[in-house]
Amino acid sequence: QVQLVESGGGSVQTGGSLRLSCTTSGLLFDDYAIAWFRQAPGKAREGVACITHSPSTADYTDAARGRITISRDNSKETVNLRMNHLELEYTATFFCSAGEACFCTYVEHRYDYWGQGIQVTVSS
Repeated sequence: QVQLVESGGGSVQTGGSLRLSCTTSGLLFDDYAIAWFRQAPGKAREGVACITHSPSTADYTDAARGRITISRDNSKETVNLRMNHLELEYTATFFCSAGEACFCTYVEHRYDYWGQGIQVTVSS
């Protein structure tokens, strides 16, 4: 059974940092691209960052560029999302997803597996 479990969410003040982790099990981690999406209250889900497998290549959407770093640890089958200088607009539920692709995309149906989501709340 494939599982993706997000961790590391919570509440932070504006300007603060958080590191989200996505730990996978039940899949051949090296064969999957992992992406993070976010869904703010009342808004559609949107892509944030993605990282491919060997070689690991990171991609970021405009919303993330300069503020977020994605990395993967193949030995732990985990992808991390480091978020710095958080602003109020980053209040959202963050989801990680896994897709058997060798390139990054933010087309949701390209991802086979999804985590349950984790809440990030940024307050002033």
